[in-house]
Amino acid sequence: MTDVRRVPGEGPWEEAFGAARAVAAGDRVHVAGTTPFDGTVLYGEGDPYEQTRVAFTRALDALTEFGLDANAVVRTRVYLTHTRDIDEAARAHQELFGAVRPATTVVVVSGFVDPRILIQVELEAFREV
Repeated sequence: MTDVRRVPGEGPWEEAFGAARAVAAGDRVHVAGTTPFDGTVLYGEGDPYEQTRVAFTRALDALTEFGLDANAVVRTRVYLTHTRDIDEAARAHQELFGAVRPATTVVVVSGFVDPRILIQVELEAFREV
């Protein structure tokens, strides 16, 4: 059986859902949907670039629990509420992952649990076991 390790999150919804911030299973680490919230503080309100940067930075912070960084990321997902924000989200993604070039999916959604959230991100990383 594969060893599974979970890292709890500090977001307002993780406890309510009974979810972890990140889960390592075998050679993969999955980081759950991450918003630009840190606790109850929203960063970058109205700014899709800043929300993307903060959300991915928080997701990358979860990887450090497994001794990983952006170089281990093999897949990212970006969920946007507006197509108009794609260029700013792409700019933040490029700054963080341009040298790594993970497989990336961008999806436009109707909204998030807090209407001030413009962006939510996920990532997956590879680790040696």
